[in-house]
Amino acid sequence: MSRSRITVVGAGNVGAAAAHLIVSRGLADVVLLDIVQGLAAGKALDIAQARGVYPSASSIIGGTDWNLAADSDIVIITSGLARKPGMSRDDLLMKNTEIVKSVTKQVVRTSPNSIIIVVCNPLDVMTYAAAKVSRFAKNKVIGMAGALDSARFACFIAEALNVDIADIRGVLMGGHGDDMVPLPRFTTVAGIPLTDLIPADKLAAIIDRTRKGGIEIVNLLGSSAYYAPAAGAVKMAEAILTDSKAVMSCCAWCHDEYAIGGAYVGVPVMLGKNGVEKIIELDLNDIEKKELAVSVDHVRKLTAQIDPIL
Repeated sequence: MSRSRITVVGAGNVGAAAAHLIVSRGLADVVLLDIVQGLAAGKALDIAQARGVYPSASSIIGGTDWNLAADSDIVIITSGLARKPGMSRDDLLMKNTEIVKSVTKQVVRTSPNSIIIVVCNPLDVMTYAAAKVSRFAKNKVIGMAGALDSARFACFIAEALNVDIADIRGVLMGGHGDDMVPLPRFTTVAGIPLTDLIPADKLAAIIDRTRKGGIEIVNLLGSSAYYAPAAGAVKMAEAILTDSKAVMSCCAWCHDEYAIGGAYVGVPVMLGKNGVEKIIELDLNDIEKKELAVSVDHVRKLTAQIDPIL
């Protein structure tokens, strides 16, 4: 029986971290692609040699030739410009749209039956771009952001409560940006609602830090985060390959759900072999509904800007 294949597009920080994690966990064989000559091939060789220290049955190759990616089960798109200090995710809009458009056309040519996971920013809009260009079924084009935002939320909660991060189930919705919607009512620590464990003022500070988690790292590093975004994408890929029906927050196409009416936005979903197999609808209160509407409206405005070039 042949092994699953994941193509990672972009051999920069996020792509290389994702490829290394996939191989080290033995999830699938990996193809690492980049337009820069030697970059993907060199990083793939380095990762392959690391198997001599921590053995893995997964293979990895790298290069510039899209034909290497033929018949991939999953394609993770990390290629695109990264944020610099002083930049918002929205500042990357037009340039990254052109990159995602070009990459997606190659995905359609080489792996027409694949599931696409988008990682580059602005995340929700780039997921929409990949879906529109590919014309894949909406459940087979997914954005990574919710998995990352939930991880950041969980990290800050674990620090505040001094608890095992494995006990935390963070829930967030909305666009991947400063108007994302962390949901403390639905976030739990070993099944206990977060609102029962943290006072309101401290919780508000954690939510604010979660919303600004990306720019905090940008200001420290001078570039975007990569370990946690890579881990989020790989977690999604693992759920799809193993058909685990894992429930996590992802950027998914919503129409009737939450009365969104057609947009890619972060919601809790169940992931399996068909991609998004179910969108889980939470009973939001009026404040949460209002915050979600604001976030969705921001995504729609950005999406309208790129529609003419797709």
